[in-house]
Amino acid sequence: MAQHYDVIVIGGGHNGLVNAAYLAKAGKKVLALERRHVLGGAAVTEEIIPGFLFSECSYVVSLLRPEIIRELDLPRHGLEILPLDGTFTPMLNGDYLWRMNDHARTQREIRRHSRLDAEAYDEFSKMMTPMCRFVKPMLSMIPPDPTTLNPRDLKQLHFMLHRFRSLSSDERYTLIQLMTMSAADFLDQWFETDALKATMSASGIIGTFLGIRSPGTAYVLLHHYMGEIDGAFRSWGFSRGGTGAISNAIGAAAREAGVEIRMQAAVDKILVKNGRTTGVVLKSGEEISATVVSSSVDPHLTFEKFMQHSDLPSDFLEGVRRYKYRGSSGKVNIALDGLPEFKAMPGTGAHLRGAISISPGVEYMERAYDDAKYGNFSRRPYIDMVIPSLTDPSVAPPGKHVLSCFVQYAPYKLAQGTWDDQREAFGDTVVNTIAEHAPNIKKLIIGRQVLTPLDLEREFGLTQGNIFQGELSLEQLFFLRPVPGWAYYRTPIDGLYMCGSATHPGGGIMGAPGRIASQVILKEWKKSSGGSRSDRSKPSASNGAKPHHQAAPTVATTTTAPTPKHEEPTLTESLNEAPLTADDVANAPSDSTIAPDSEKN
Repeated sequence: MAQHYDVIVIGGGHNGLVNAAYLAKAGKKVLALERRHVLGGAAVTEEIIPGFLFSECSYVVSLLRPEIIRELDLPRHGLEILPLDGTFTPMLNGDYLWRMNDHARTQREIRRHSRLDAEAYDEFSKMMTPMCRFVKPMLSMIPPDPTTLNPRDLKQLHFMLHRFRSLSSDERYTLIQLMTMSAADFLDQWFETDALKATMSASGIIGTFLGIRSPGTAYVLLHHYMGEIDGAFRSWGFSRGGTGAISNAIGAAAREAGVEIRMQAAVDKILVKNGRTTGVVLKSGEEISATVVSSSVDPHLTFEKFMQHSDLPSDFLEGVRRYKYRGSSGKVNIALDGLPEFKAMPGTGAHLRGAISISPGVEYMERAYDDAKYGNFSRRPYIDMVIPSLTDPSVAPPGKHVLSCFVQYAPYKLAQGTWDDQREAFGDTVVNTIAEHAPNIKKLIIGRQVLTPLDLEREFGLTQGNIFQGELSLEQLFFLRPVPGWAYYRTPIDGLYMCGSATHPGGGIMGAPGRIASQVILKEWKKSSGGSRSDRSKPSASNGAKPHHQAAPTVATTTTAPTPKHEEPTLTESLNEAPLTADDVANAPSDSTIAPDSEKN
């Protein structure tokens, strides 16, 4: 008889591994299935060029939730975060802007460009602190839906309103601006230095097909601004050994908890019978049964590729099809024989140890977006570069270096030709753009890897190459992610859940979707099995969390507990069996402070 699992997790990315680890720690028999030969999804490290370890996709870390690091004891499993030292921006006029981890030095640097901006920078940092503290708890909670009359949602909304009212009038106004404005327009209110505004606003376009003047990008800026290391906001860093070391640490914690991880096990189908999942079929033809299936891949793969459309409500399927991916970025990883020298600051000093941002001005950034709007990759793109080998020598041979280049814009859909035809031209454009500022770069190149949005889709399973499993745009955030009415990690199919970046709170190496989804699964399992979280002989009958207008197809069998009445548990309730209080939420972020000036952008 084929082996039966309590839970099958589809995808061995960091969210899937987090989800699996928490479920196994709760006593469930868990199988995690990864399509590729290496764990991590987009958080992987691979030796593409002999001797050089590339963080192929994700390349810096900051959003990984502290509670996950603590609860899974990731440092014991090899996780070590090394700080990223500020941001260096070469300018077109030969000058530069260098923001460092030392706040006083950063202010002096900004004062070279504008005395007013140096003063405003202090005030900006002070204002962003309560903004981060207001939003941070939302990263660890089920998003309340204001369109429902469910008491749990209304209670959560009341708590959020209570916290909103506790802000000062200036803070409330600023928060509303961050939720509605463009990144550039928001920063225009604070600063006058072009390079400063361009570099800071770049955080607002990551993972979106939007320009820095597009409404909604100010929130994406805040999303990245909330990055923290050791309780300090705006802190970014490298994982020693590359970002794959993060996935490996989570994978080690999952295996220790009892998770079985299978590599090169691509899923072909999610099995559904009478409205509930019964397991999966692999591309090899192997059928594996399970009570619960938790998918960390995106909605397109989960619902349109792995399932029969007839198993899903038509309005839900239509919502899945409307969900926007619109990949807009590429990645160029380069093996170097030495260090680049920038005309703006010759030599190989500390400015190379942080992020190097090719974002010299607001108009430059907008023109890069203009190319993409008409189906072309940017001829002079925004590039965010890091040289991790300066901080972590283990990723390159002695005297050699790794240069990681995140590039925007690279639209998934090209107006002319294909990405297979344009890949090398795209790579050349990136190198030529860097060479405008660091002329010696070309003679240092030993080899390179060029990843287009099409490559990200083919190799890493990111639909249309979107690095966040869907755009971080206002209509796809909070209770609207991924489909309105279905932001609770549940799906219309009983026993089928979502736990990837396409769910709240979104993308980045965060782990929050995987953790919150595990608590939802465990909560429903506990209710449906009469209070036993560890009795593997009692399968769950998840209710699917149907919106009020949906039918709720469920099946009762002699081995399945009756489907419980629909409730929306909060994360706090899932963990502590106690309702969330306003004080709980208000006090949640008190361990975080604003770091001096260590933000990536």
